[in-house]
Amino acid sequence: MGSYDTFDSRFGSLVIGAAAIEKLWTGGRWTEGPVYVPAAKAVVWSDIPEDRILRYDETSGAVSVFEHPCGYHNGHTLDAFGRIVACEHAGRRISRLGFDGRWETIVDRFEGKRLNSPNDVVVKSDGSIWFSDPSYGIDTDYEGHAAESEIGSCNVYRHDPRTGGTTAVVTGIDRPNGLAFSPDERILYVSDTSLSDTPAIHAFSVADDGRTVGEDRVFAVSDAGFFDGFRLDRAGNLWTSSGDGVRVYAADGTLLGRINVPETVSNLCFGGPKRNRLYITATSSLYAVYVYAAPAGRPLPPA
Repeated sequence: MGSYDTFDSRFGSLVIGAAAIEKLWTGGRWTEGPVYVPAAKAVVWSDIPEDRILRYDETSGAVSVFEHPCGYHNGHTLDAFGRIVACEHAGRRISRLGFDGRWETIVDRFEGKRLNSPNDVVVKSDGSIWFSDPSYGIDTDYEGHAAESEIGSCNVYRHDPRTGGTTAVVTGIDRPNGLAFSPDERILYVSDTSLSDTPAIHAFSVADDGRTVGEDRVFAVSDAGFFDGFRLDRAGNLWTSSGDGVRVYAADGTLLGRINVPETVSNLCFGGPKRNRLYITATSSLYAVYVYAAPAGRPLPPA
């Protein structure tokens, strides 16, 4: 049986009380960046300190090393063509896995200076690539290669593949980390994992041009460790990692409930044929649980 804490009655329509929280694999040092790849019927995720990408085959349950070394990958997403877009700590770049099986650089510099260590990434419907760039991959040798920041700050960027231009869209967060858009792409959510501030998720209004952000408001604060990576479902609920499991917030900021996980959660994604299976990376392991939800833009097939 699943272990849940309900704080608002709306949570009951999102989780399946009888659904077991399964540990699918363990053996990592710090697992991160899960992405579901429909064409492969698989989940791909990072074990950052071990410099490897792992793959869970949902048809057989087998786990294998997808790539090692990999440049200390962190977050992943898919583009409109189903290609994996990755954040690389060692390469200090956003890269993409081409149809030929080779990784290619999308962006590795801002105003001529090397990026810090891209952390999380999302591809907007217009094809632009938005990513966070804290310094965790260059702070020490544990998750990358220790180095000085050339930019001197940690920002969120928007890269336009059509023009090759990259702009800093969020500059006021000390350690921007996870990020995602609301279903209508009118809000950009960004988590702050700075040690000097209260762990929080910020919500930025996206300008009418779709290229910049405006007003910043604190969407949620955590009293149990950092918010790291997160995803939104089709109803606009935000499913986020935290120190005490997976927390689910309504679009109005209300904490609806929590899925209890026995390790510190780093990130999550929706997967499976109906996209209603929540895959969770937590410290050393990969977990999964079926839910009554699906990601934004991906409606459930007819029953």
